[in-house]
Amino acid sequence: MSVATLKAALPPYARDLELNLDSVLAGELLGEQMLWGAALASAMTTRSAVVIRNIAAEAGDHLKPEAAEAAKAVASRMAIHNVYFRAKHLIGDEAYAHLPARLRRQVTSTPGVGAADVEAWSVAVSAITGCGVCLESHERSLRGAGVSREVVDEVLRVAAVVHALAVTLDAEAALD
Repeated sequence: MSVATLKAALPPYARDLELNLDSVLAGELLGEQMLWGAALASAMTTRSAVVIRNIAAEAGDHLKPEAAEAAKAVASRMAIHNVYFRAKHLIGDEAYAHLPARLRRQVTSTPGVGAADVEAWSVAVSAITGCGVCLESHERSLRGAGVSREVVDEVLRVAAVVHALAVTLDAEAALD
């Protein structure tokens, strides 16, 4: 199982998706760890079993075990935070902004996994779930650490393409 398996499963109408998948996984702007951690965290966020299995298999060739575990931890943690902070924002009552979250956040870095990788993976997950509060916070952290807008933009492209891959493949499975 691999990205090649996913590409082979794409229907002819999804040629643009296949081309974009090749482009984002070439990783011209992102280091290997940031790229494959973003792909893995994004895949987990899509909830698509086929995409998760195949991206995880391929990511295992590019990530050390501790980086893969950290990317999965980011997806898990952000599943909590994205819902909570997006909901507080959408309620529209500023008083909620002053209430403490009381949500644990232990995964900020792991030996061999820097804070910039964790923040980039958090941006990818937040883009898929549509949490503007989390996107702003994690993008600000990345930019504050000296990460360029081009790198942030590339992380967003990875998230968008992995999400589109899951949407397309799951839709095709439902149509069969």
